[in-house]
Amino acid sequence: MLLYLLAFVGGILTIVSPCILPVLPFVFSRADQPFRRSGLPLLAGMALTFALVAAVATVAGAWIVRANQVGRILALVIFAVLGFSLLFPALAEYLSRPFVRLGGRAQGPDKNDSSIRKSLLLGVSTGLLWAPCAGPILGLILTGAAIEGASAHTAFLLIAFATGAGCSLGVALLAGKRMFALMKRSLGTEEWIRRGLGVAVLIGVVAIASGWDTGVLRRLSLASTSGIEQNLINRFRPVANVRATDSTAEPATQIRLGNEGLLPSLDGAVAWLNSAPLTREDLKGKVVVVDFWTYSCINCLRAIPYVEAWAEKYKQDGLVVIGVHTPEFAFEKDQTNVANAVRDLEIAYPVAIDSNYAIWKAFDNEYWPAHYFIDAHGVIRYHHFGEGEYGKSEQVIQQLLKEKNANLKVAGTIRVSAFGAQAASDVNDMRSLETYVGYARQENYASPEKIKEDAPAIYTVPSRLDVNNWGLAGKWEVGAERAMLLAALGKIVFRFHARDLHLVLGPGKDGRPIHFRVLMDGAAPGDDHGADLDGQGNGMVRGYRLYQLIRQKGKVEDRTFQIEFWDPNVQAFAFTFG
Repeated sequence: MLLYLLAFVGGILTIVSPCILPVLPFVFSRADQPFRRSGLPLLAGMALTFALVAAVATVAGAWIVRANQVGRILALVIFAVLGFSLLFPALAEYLSRPFVRLGGRAQGPDKNDSSIRKSLLLGVSTGLLWAPCAGPILGLILTGAAIEGASAHTAFLLIAFATGAGCSLGVALLAGKRMFALMKRSLGTEEWIRRGLGVAVLIGVVAIASGWDTGVLRRLSLASTSGIEQNLINRFRPVANVRATDSTAEPATQIRLGNEGLLPSLDGAVAWLNSAPLTREDLKGKVVVVDFWTYSCINCLRAIPYVEAWAEKYKQDGLVVIGVHTPEFAFEKDQTNVANAVRDLEIAYPVAIDSNYAIWKAFDNEYWPAHYFIDAHGVIRYHHFGEGEYGKSEQVIQQLLKEKNANLKVAGTIRVSAFGAQAASDVNDMRSLETYVGYARQENYASPEKIKEDAPAIYTVPSRLDVNNWGLAGKWEVGAERAMLLAALGKIVFRFHARDLHLVLGPGKDGRPIHFRVLMDGAAPGDDHGADLDGQGNGMVRGYRLYQLIRQKGKVEDRTFQIEFWDPNVQAFAFTFG
């Protein structure tokens, strides 16, 4: 229930989101009409269209983006005609004649119903323009739906989000109606109001057609809801890749264990590493820890040293640790990439390659990393999502082992000193969060050029970068989950505040190494370089993985990061911080 409330509140917050600004003129264009027969059908059409487009997007993949672009063009044409009809009453009368005649035949004496149909059509068109307006909460819903597949649960979440946005716009429409009533009384004329509305609508059409709605308007807006939405997400439902403090101290109290159902089937993995395929029968009488991870996830990487230490410490006492590698990006489905990551991380326990999300769905899991603790009878007794609380998790392991063997003597908890990207994050001084480069979950993009989805385009460095803003420079093709450089020289810039900066990168299809150089505030990083480059900022992309590029040794401040690629075909996926 909380998740539905969260989706509803996220929809309400769209009223102060910059990307909703171009839609408002179309909403206010009906402000001088009866709300029940004009405003309400318009808002209903908007909400339903938005929910439908978003729902189809969860299962249809990239083609819906192209389909929605066609819908946007049609919607712009409709609103351009609307704008001119408001400016020129003769044109409005001429255009309305066929609809009046059709409405008269269909409805008989009830002529007012044609107004409902017209408003509903305008609402559908507005919904096509509004659909790309997505914040972190909607991103969470769509990401979960894309992984789990279509479901009634997802549909209701989308409807809750759309309903919340419709309610906030309804309030604006009612307020606008009162404002228009005052204007009519003070000015004594309706014609100028109609013309003003026509101008507003045409300005909105031009803004959307030229990309101002996602470029200039975003930067000029004083309101941004992404921080509010992210706080709501973190409060009500921890997101995948949650960052938590590293707690390795021995817990003082016993953990209350529950019954979360039987261990689901482990069938469906495309391959197993370090072991033959394991089944529930093979695990009878064993205490089991199942760790969902993916190898480019920084939070997963920081948890792995603890999981490895548990596997080694308690293997003689009857503990079996199973890593379930479920991909976030397409390149993580490649078995060779996963095998190389397991080797490089020196993981010795069994790893199931869950590229088809079979085990993920069987557990009804939604997070990276996620740890499930199963007793010797095959019952899930405890779970933990995200990083941290490692001492508490180890105490759960000890309790389950003691249930299996009352005479077992275990004491204390392991302490880990990890290095490189696996070292614990500095959560107390980290203001930058995971940021995706692909357009599907893209936020805070600040280059002046509008992103051309799945098409080559030239981009330039933003003239100004606020904290957490980023941009591209050079010729790039931006896809749903990555941006690929098409010609050297290319750049990515990011204004961040964190001790560590990581970037998930990959080479081109030919696999050739790609040279790059990193600058911090225009200079070589020196002692602040990460594990994957030298003090001069030089590094090389040799495979698909997370690269640690910055680890600051001194005071953490707002810094401008820049990475230059000297060769084409490099692919950039996501920034993470620590």
